[in-house]
Amino acid sequence: MIATINKYHKEVLPKMKEKFGYKNDLIAPRLEKIVVNIGIGRLSQQPNFEEKLLPEIIKDLTSITGQKPAPTPAKKSIAGFKIRKGQIVGLKITLRRRRMRDFLEKLINIVFPRVKDFRGIDLKSVDEKGNLTVGFKEHVVFPEINIETSKVDFGLEINIVSNAGTKEEAIELYKLLGIPFKKHG
Repeated sequence: MIATINKYHKEVLPKMKEKFGYKNDLIAPRLEKIVVNIGIGRLSQQPNFEEKLLPEIIKDLTSITGQKPAPTPAKKSIAGFKIRKGQIVGLKITLRRRRMRDFLEKLINIVFPRVKDFRGIDLKSVDEKGNLTVGFKEHVVFPEINIETSKVDFGLEINIVSNAGTKEEAIELYKLLGIPFKKHG
């Protein structure tokens, strides 16, 4: 955790100021939060979902992020998808400050190298506002999850939110923080 703060202030900030010509440290972009989302629409159709599967998913997400997820209920009923208003269709976790930095460090140093055939993140994953979105098809790439004891298999989406003004600033910030992008050329 302290390594990430030191890296930001000693390495990332001076390079960002040099490249983009910021006069003040506070103008330079920084990370605001990391949001971890999981959709459980298909899983919710299985029998005994509320009693057996949902607690397992919550347990796994809590061990991955270090924080208990908040359920996201459906806003309206949709008969075609067999969804009722108020039914839990997803879980989300918002990480800030220390937990965010710890999670980002784990993502860069442990999780990405464990992903099969990982070649880097595509630059298209960064939107115009500078937010990076990464999806994982399986949650077992996280070191806290034991493949043999995990009863439920699910994917998750990670949104890394920065206060960068442009896409170029955000990409530079992510590169300097150590997020591996695909090599173009």
